[in-house]
Amino acid sequence: MLSGELAMSPSFAVVLLPIVLLVGGLWLACVVLGLHGVLLGRLPGAWLPRHVRQLRLWGAGALFVAAGGLARPSLVVIGLGLIALGHVLRRTP
Repeated sequence: MLSGELAMSPSFAVVLLPIVLLVGGLWLACVVLGLHGVLLGRLPGAWLPRHVRQLRLWGAGALFVAAGGLARPSLVVIGLGLIALGHVLRRTP
């Protein structure tokens, strides 16, 4: 049996589980949307394609954010910059 220091209390698990599910869901959404934008050159839904001008650049930024996570803040900053550029840059013909 685990000692009192190593055992996780049930109340801590109740608080931790929704946070883990939320972060995991956001990570999965970044990966799916990033791959969709980079590989297919389009985004699902109606709102994203209307507001994003450079779809592949935006998708690469979402993949950088997903790859960086909490461990590599520099990748997250680069990814957020690419996402912002995807919104701002004009489409090329």
